[in-house]
Amino acid sequence: MAQNYDVVILGGGTGGYVAAIRAAQLGLKTAIVERERLGGTCLHKGCIPSKALLRSAEVYRMANKTAAEYGVDIEGVTLQFDKVQARKQTIVEQLSQGVNTLMKKGKIDVYQGTGRILGPSIFSPMPGTISVEMNNGDENEMLVPTNVVIATGSKPRGMAGLTVDGKYVMNSDHALEMENLPKSLLIVGGGVIGIEWASMLCDFGVYVTVIEYGPSILPAEDADIVKEVTKQLEKRGVRIVTNARLDTGTFKIENDNVFISAKVDDKDELFEADKVLLCVGREANTQGIGLENTEIEVENGFIKVKDSYQTKESHMYAIGDVIGGLQLAHVASHEGVSAIEHIATGKTVALDVLNVPKCVYSYPEVASIGLTESAAREQGYSLKVGKFPFKAIGKALVNGETDGFVKMIADEETNDILGIHMVGPHVTDLIGEASLAKLLDATPWEISQAIHPHPSLNEVLAESALAVDNRAIHF
Repeated sequence: MAQNYDVVILGGGTGGYVAAIRAAQLGLKTAIVERERLGGTCLHKGCIPSKALLRSAEVYRMANKTAAEYGVDIEGVTLQFDKVQARKQTIVEQLSQGVNTLMKKGKIDVYQGTGRILGPSIFSPMPGTISVEMNNGDENEMLVPTNVVIATGSKPRGMAGLTVDGKYVMNSDHALEMENLPKSLLIVGGGVIGIEWASMLCDFGVYVTVIEYGPSILPAEDADIVKEVTKQLEKRGVRIVTNARLDTGTFKIENDNVFISAKVDDKDELFEADKVLLCVGREANTQGIGLENTEIEVENGFIKVKDSYQTKESHMYAIGDVIGGLQLAHVASHEGVSAIEHIATGKTVALDVLNVPKCVYSYPEVASIGLTESAAREQGYSLKVGKFPFKAIGKALVNGETDGFVKMIADEETNDILGIHMVGPHVTDLIGEASLAKLLDATPWEISQAIHPHPSLNEVLAESALAVDNRAIHF
């Protein structure tokens, strides 16, 4: 027997379950189809487990290397990686239970199985009926929605010539489940994921080499930020190799080690490590969900949508990683809410990517919003730029973390903030104030006039805002 719904969401990751909660709040009868566990990549294979491991790496670094600087002498510090992994899993399970509780609270039906979109059928004259192959082996469920939201997410991208086997060549999914740490690791890709793993494993005592095809790591970040991150990672022992073109045909495994050559600045170089970790981006999960039964268009592997997140089938929406763009959990959540509100009200609120904060949870942390300096200049803006270092902030000295700075970029003509870029302690938390300022179209002067508590790391924002007009107080 078919079940009728106002909205059926295909995929229960961060975008999908948040969309379901908003739909329920608006009184829409809602269901989620999820083949694995609610929470998706972010909760189970991405944001949360990786940040739990990064936190353990931070504690180990402080206990093993820097505690004495605080007058705390610790002897016999050891890393018990099995307990690190157990702590990570405990956090994931707690949050997973929380998501399940939210589904019950919202009276949202959850179908554990693989959903596939059908074409016109006896159930509906339009494509969109969802056939669910249930995980428990029960007969397929037929869901007949008025609207569909596709939120099937993404998976790690592979690389031609390097077969991912989970042992010698891993992706981030495998790395999260490692039982033992390698002595050395070759990370292919210097984007956000690659740099977070490099930082984490370096702190755990692994010798890490990052190989990046482009001229620098973190290509989406401001050049000054990239320079600082590179300097700090190399100071801690991470080797960063840029302008490197891997020759996957040279890959081999000998004596339990991996070998691969690359052309680096037109010179051949052989790399050796215990394992390889591929961090070369993510690809959308569009296969096997029935898109061929619809008019939905796919471009470069991603579903095409309008500003309203409608696909070419006006009653079918798509959000999150499956549509490309900024593949971030908080973006997926925002898109999910926007899609549901369009379903309920017909109103479209387009996402402004320049108002989206981006974070890298390495050591040092990186956070940014808006245009980089080079992008702003390329767009023809006349700029004024303020920078303020953490070494001049009292709370940073107290915390013993003084490397890094905040850089604020403003339009010289209008005084509007164009971008804020941070590298240093806890900047992934500090970016919230910058995000609000950007949303409200604030000026540096307005940020500087907000009273910031002393001593606090937040003072760096006020000082960088003052620095835009050469008025910084403490530097």
